[in-house]
Amino acid sequence: MSEGSGSKGCIVAVVWIVILAIGAVAYRFLVTDPNEEQLQTDTGSDSRYTHEVRIQADLFSGYAVLRSEEMKKNLRYEQTRLTIVEDEADYDARLEALEDGEVEMAVFTIDSLLMAGAKLGRFPVSIVMVIDETKGADAVMAFEEGVKTMQDLNSPDAGFILTPSSPSEFLARVVKSHFKLPDLGNDWIIEASGSGAVLKHMNNAARSDKRAYVMWEPHVSQAKKLPGAKVLLDSSKIKGLIVDVLVANRQYIRDYPDNVRAVVEAYSRAAYHYQNEANGFVGLVRSDDPSLSEDGAKAVVDGIQWKNTLENYAHFGLVGSAAAGDLLAMEDMINNIMDILLKTQALDADPLNGQYTSLYYDRIFSEMQSDNFHPANSLSIDGLGQGTSDLQGVRTNAHLGKLSENQWGSLRAVGDLDVQSIGFRRGSSAISLSSEHELRRLKKMLENFPSFYLRIVGQARAVGDPEANKRLAESRAKSVGDYLGREGVPLERMRTEAALAESKAGTAQSVRFEVGQVPF
Repeated sequence: MSEGSGSKGCIVAVVWIVILAIGAVAYRFLVTDPNEEQLQTDTGSDSRYTHEVRIQADLFSGYAVLRSEEMKKNLRYEQTRLTIVEDEADYDARLEALEDGEVEMAVFTIDSLLMAGAKLGRFPVSIVMVIDETKGADAVMAFEEGVKTMQDLNSPDAGFILTPSSPSEFLARVVKSHFKLPDLGNDWIIEASGSGAVLKHMNNAARSDKRAYVMWEPHVSQAKKLPGAKVLLDSSKIKGLIVDVLVANRQYIRDYPDNVRAVVEAYSRAAYHYQNEANGFVGLVRSDDPSLSEDGAKAVVDGIQWKNTLENYAHFGLVGSAAAGDLLAMEDMINNIMDILLKTQALDADPLNGQYTSLYYDRIFSEMQSDNFHPANSLSIDGLGQGTSDLQGVRTNAHLGKLSENQWGSLRAVGDLDVQSIGFRRGSSAISLSSEHELRRLKKMLENFPSFYLRIVGQARAVGDPEANKRLAESRAKSVGDYLGREGVPLERMRTEAALAESKAGTAQSVRFEVGQVPF
């Protein structure tokens, strides 16, 4: 046999070997595997679940209800498997996961949602539920020696030590946007890695430093125990600003509205269960984070207000003003939060262009209300169980009572609100038209701080007769107070007085607005 013929024979043999191998593989997958698959089907069982919903969240204790066994149990009744996808509070990645369909739902604070959507350039989600609002779980702390009031932070040397891209950062922005701090430097944020790290900074700091330390529970309670430490502002003193919401992918809402409703109802029932169970939320939070002590868990729970069904109806504008109390509608909350982000230059422009109703979907709760949903009723049967008349009520801020002279004197000053100079007609107490708009803006600011009293301090230039100047200052303060009263600010919340005329500058002719609170 020639050498060429031998080579051809080898090639043919190799080709046949390859063909036989391919045939064996094809037989295995095309013949054998279907038989095995059929065998598995014949000897297995059908899943009890008809749907899976994936919700992305971080480990914040306020989301403990989402992770609870009660929540999973409620969804099992709806044949839905719940999968919680945990992350490190990376809101940008969370929104991208929602857009890409990696998860169907997720949780955000409203400010973090606005920031993430602005960065992405679009909002592929809609808010379907308000989960909670922090009511003391976040706080701005300081040492009395260095910072007596917010005005001591009005310095290029001052700064806020905080965790970036967190409720702590937004609380600091609330301070910066509402209080008169024009001399606070551009590098006013000093970043730390978590609330515990902020507490460590505070513990090691010089007491005379012009520093504010922004943290969350349980570290707030620990910081209060440091000698000379004080709370400048905590989230119990503000309203409708640090709010957690549940969002869903817009296409998912459109294609699977019943599944979204099932999640909302399951959450509502779970939250109702823990609200009415002895040691409910404290026990839940401890089981969710075993590192917390009993006192630590209580501090966390005391600082979070989990929203009930009627409060969600109010936030989504589904009940009248009387039933809603002083709760803000979703549209107004988004508007207020957007104002803060713009004023503190966290955003350069409004990514929603004022179209705030485009960011939330009220139909889920509207249908629940029409169907007389009650979280205590675990069966979706028309005409069975409680109706809406005995839902847990709307929790409102305590009404500020009238103070005596001594009580006004004992108020702890918080700081001066950032209000542009109020103009008056020359030598009179008549408010200029341009300043009336500023006073209406002041009223809106006061609504964000429902626990603060307002001291209106009239001022006049130190020119001419001192007694006449004092009378003019008092008259201007009273004129401003009367205007705010007509705009709806309770008179018992305000006090007018005159400051000593110490300056000849034109700016000394205005009015100063100082807020104070009953001492902790």
